[in-house]
Amino acid sequence: MRAVVTGGAGFIGSNVVDALVARGDEVHVLDDLSRGKRENLGQGGAELHVGDIRTDAATLFGEVKPDVCFHLGAQIDVRVSVERPDLDADVNVVGTIRVLEAAREHGGKLVFSSTGGAIYGECDGPAAEDHAREPMAPYGVSKLAAEEYIAAYNRLYGSSHVALRYGNVYGPRQDPHGEAGVVAIFMNALRDGRTPRIYGNGTQTRDYVFVGDVVSATLAAAGHDGGVFNVGSGSETSVLELYDHIQRAAGIEREPEFADPRPGELQRSVLDPSLAGRELGWKPEHALDEGLAATWAWITSA
Repeated sequence: MRAVVTGGAGFIGSNVVDALVARGDEVHVLDDLSRGKRENLGQGGAELHVGDIRTDAATLFGEVKPDVCFHLGAQIDVRVSVERPDLDADVNVVGTIRVLEAAREHGGKLVFSSTGGAIYGECDGPAAEDHAREPMAPYGVSKLAAEEYIAAYNRLYGSSHVALRYGNVYGPRQDPHGEAGVVAIFMNALRDGRTPRIYGNGTQTRDYVFVGDVVSATLAAAGHDGGVFNVGSGSETSVLELYDHIQRAAGIEREPEFADPRPGELQRSVLDPSLAGRELGWKPEHALDEGLAATWAWITSA
């Protein structure tokens, strides 16, 4: 298979690239390297095209004519989306439209990386795909808008693009800078002798899913006829519980410090991944402790 991976030098994208290369696919990466890193592609086997999804997708698709595009290139920082909603929408909405148009003109199916927690908002239990969509930040709005464009293209042009709503993804190559990388933030602090900081009282919950499981779901989606699927563990873990698990994985005990809660932060977020199980034949394979052990091994060797 010939594949394009936008954002393929980033955390999740580079793990997708590794899996594609390992199975013998021809892989082209489109990444502007604003967050992605060349060294994430250091294992070879993929061709890096440095560029922006808003301006360079059509050219790359015209040259490569991919069978599938794994679209992970995005503005991913919730705080940036609040400060610069125009930038967030330009990258996440306009950028996705440009990729959709490139796929329509030159061929190729889209597998789009969306978000669960940021789209659903507060949850009173595991949220299925038909849960109320109540994003609390422009980031969730832009991802939801991109999903709606994808669904409209499927209806209008008979395409079979898929959107995957990821939970809180963690694992090797996670960026320790920014709120989305809480596992990496805590682990880097422990490794470097610093004190991890917990915002609020630590009882807020998230659905933590290992990047290897996310990769397998993402590849499985390429064979589906279209739709929206949650990709999560189906279990919620509080920040305090997560920190306890991380201390065990690291073999380090250190009391965290606490800070005021951040405005607008979700208190409860957990996904119901059963539809992906039924239609994609996918389920998460890595328990939290197993995934954290693999992440700590990477953190301490990086």
